[in-house]
Amino acid sequence: MEFTDENIHGIIASGDPVVVDFWASYCGPCRAMAPTIDALAKEYEGRVVIGKYNCDEESDFCTECGIRSLPTLLFFKNGERTDIRLVGGQKEDAIKEKLEQLLAL
Repeated sequence: MEFTDENIHGIIASGDPVVVDFWASYCGPCRAMAPTIDALAKEYEGRVVIGKYNCDEESDFCTECGIRSLPTLLFFKNGERTDIRLVGGQKEDAIKEKLEQLLAL
C-alpha cells in the first residue's frame, strides 16, 4: 500500500494496526528492505496494514513524525502512534518481532 499525505491520517484513524515504512528512492537500505516489507504486507494482510510512505514525493507526515533517518518504520494502533520504532536497515525477523509486539498491544 502506498501512503500519502492525503490518505495516511484516515488509515491510521481506522484504529487498525498500521506500519508506515518511510523510504526514499535514493536510500540503499530502503531499496534492500523493500522485498521484505512487501512480503510481510502479504503475510500480515487482514491483521496489519503495512505500507510505504515515499519521503521524496511526500513530506508533511514525514515532518510531523520527525523522521530524520531512512528507512524508519513507525507502528500505530487504535489511531495512536506506539513506542515501537525501527530505524535503519532491518532483517525480517526483527520486523516480525515488532509486528507481533504491535498485535499484542
